[in-house]
Amino acid sequence: MKVIADISIVPMGVEASVSKYIKVAHQVLVDADLSARLCPYGTVVEGEYGDVTAAMELAMKAVFDMGVPRVTMTIKMGARVDKEQSAQDKLDAVLKK
Repeated sequence: MKVIADISIVPMGVEASVSKYIKVAHQVLVDADLSARLCPYGTVVEGEYGDVTAAMELAMKAVFDMGVPRVTMTIKMGARVDKEQSAQDKLDAVLKK
């Protein structure tokens, strides 16, 4: 089942700027061969459910491996079974109206 997930990984217990951690987490998602569009406060990921959830776990682990003592991840995920739909399709439908 294909899903679209909006994920936000927040490293905690580190300096105020977290961009170096987000870069590593985002790269894990890209390396997993998923569509991963970085946004200011999260990343939109598209792919098969199992691939997306496995990549999210690896992204979190990669941030921990950088020495971060605590990570919070917020996930919004959705799927359709009546038709294929990408994140861009969803945006286009709204902008068209």
